[in-house]
Amino acid sequence: QLAARHEWCETQRAEMSQLLDSAESTPLLKGAVGSDGNMEDGCSRWKSIRVMYFTMFLSSVGFSIVITSVWPYLQKIDDSANGSFLGWVVAAYSLGQMVASPLFGLWSNRRPRREPLVCSILINVAANILYAYVHLPPSNRKYFMLIARVFVGFGAGNVAVVRSYVAGATSLKERTSAMANMSAFQALGFILGPGRTAGLSFIGETGVSIEVIDLQFNMYTAPALLAAFLGIINILLVVLILREHRVDDHGRQISAINYTSEERVDVTDDTDGSIDHIAVVTSNIIFFVVLFIFATFETKQAVLYNGIILAAIGFESILVFLVVKIISQKVGDRPVLLGGLIVTFFGFFILFPWGNVYPKIQWSDLQNSSSHGGPSSPQPISNSSVEPTGCPPEQTWCQYTPVIYMAQYFVSDIFIGVGYPACNVMSYTLYSKVIGPKPQGVYMGWLTASGSGARTLGPVFVSQVYTNLGTRWTTSLLCGVLFAAIVLLACMYRRLIAFSVRHGRIEEP
Repeated sequence: QLAARHEWCETQRAEMSQLLDSAESTPLLKGAVGSDGNMEDGCSRWKSIRVMYFTMFLSSVGFSIVITSVWPYLQKIDDSANGSFLGWVVAAYSLGQMVASPLFGLWSNRRPRREPLVCSILINVAANILYAYVHLPPSNRKYFMLIARVFVGFGAGNVAVVRSYVAGATSLKERTSAMANMSAFQALGFILGPGRTAGLSFIGETGVSIEVIDLQFNMYTAPALLAAFLGIINILLVVLILREHRVDDHGRQISAINYTSEERVDVTDDTDGSIDHIAVVTSNIIFFVVLFIFATFETKQAVLYNGIILAAIGFESILVFLVVKIISQKVGDRPVLLGGLIVTFFGFFILFPWGNVYPKIQWSDLQNSSSHGGPSSPQPISNSSVEPTGCPPEQTWCQYTPVIYMAQYFVSDIFIGVGYPACNVMSYTLYSKVIGPKPQGVYMGWLTASGSGARTLGPVFVSQVYTNLGTRWTTSLLCGVLFAAIVLLACMYRRLIAFSVRHGRIEEP
């Protein structure tokens, strides 16, 4: 009887263990039970992580919600603004984020992360309100818009805090899934931002003037004011819901070094050991390449399709983020990153100009070219009601470079739409695992800064190389950069492993 009772107890214990494992693996219940069995703590941890998802979403919305209306708004408030200045206004967001990311990251390492998050979101809210009031200064209004966009980007430097929080609050097993979810929210922000701008266009250019507060509420200011309102909601969520959580690579709760308001007992502290800084630098370089490549692609597509293809790729990216979570569990993070780079390489390789068909040139008299055996002196098309098509005459490379067919663009879009999101999420997931249980704020700040620098340089690269050298040189250089990244990853493949794996605390899956 005693043996039978002992066997029954062991059976019940096994069933309870399976029930807890099932609760953790079920999407709707995940987070209800902590990795150490603490239900209340696990629930709080995942609520806080979801607040970080929303913060990442709003950071993307802050960039994209005004991007489609910034040019007509700039022309409306300041006649002296030109296309060159527009480039600075667009780049201002990334420049501000590049400067702020390491600063907010350092702050989050030393103080509760509520502080840099609330401060950064307040800066973002104030900058969006300034954007809505740039019509008030009597002169130099374009510079006030530039300042507003710089500080919107500066506030978005909290992306480093968001990534470091999620990295520190998840175990190795949970991290890839959490990072993929965060990337999906980021992509959703880029997609919905322009959509909300279009949805607010019914207000019209004139809109409504609220004289009491000197506000012009129109189709140009409404997106910024909406972003400011969402920022206030974000602050409330951070203050009311966010709690400091830190777990080791096994998922056991440990004390956060910046945790001051509540006491938490250390279960373990596996921070002993050094970080592989060669792997850290390698991860930063790969992340820079990934963001640089996509920024160039994004710029070209925005010009060609006015953002329609970008929206489709955004939805494709969300699906890829969800699939990546499953694939990485089976094959690991590094193969997914390598595969994403290879797929992206082929996506750009497809864009090489082939064949004997050449683009149209905007000559003033095409008939002279065919009837007299050669082109006449190249004169741009005069003003007409129809916008001229074809290569501008100053782009002489069009005369000897074949056209890129629409089918090439579509196939390339599909490849890049699969490769980029896989590279994006895996690059900073691996990065967080390389750093391990060490404070990640500054490291994530540098990673975000490298990505912001890439987004700043990408459009400049496209405008200069494409305009002066043409599609063949542009595609060749981009393929060369991607090939170099693939070689770098192959050479450093064995070093891009989790901190705990490197120090022998966890076996590599």
